[in-house]
Amino acid sequence: MDRDTEQLNLLAIFHYVVAGLAALFSFFPLLYTAVGVIFIFAARHGTAKPGEELPPEFLGWIFAVLGSALFVIGIAKAICILVAGRSLALRNRYSFALVIACDECLFIPFGMILGVFTIVALSRGSIRALFSKTTAQAPG
Repeated sequence: MDRDTEQLNLLAIFHYVVAGLAALFSFFPLLYTAVGVIFIFAARHGTAKPGEELPPEFLGWIFAVLGSALFVIGIAKAICILVAGRSLALRNRYSFALVIACDECLFIPFGMILGVFTIVALSRGSIRALFSKTTAQAPG
């Protein structure tokens, strides 16, 4: 195996690992969702002690919607990183892999390191030629 192929295979494996970490970290916003559901339940069914007020229901909805939205965004980002790793392994979707590598730089520290290495690798002409060869050989 030549150096470029080996490097693309390593980058693909590291993309799978970072995708798993991104998926794991995307579960943390579900804590906000749980807090929001508790606030909604307390506002609807709770009884306030004398001199205290229950949390407003809209606050619970803000927490629940924000936590759910962040969870969905995190899972979508993890799937995109996974697909980019598979694209690197198969040497197709060059532009997609490059865009996801740029987006990974926001996922500090692991995504930033991997994103920079991926951008540097994809910028080389020899690796770009590997993607062109694969696209030219594809049927259809």
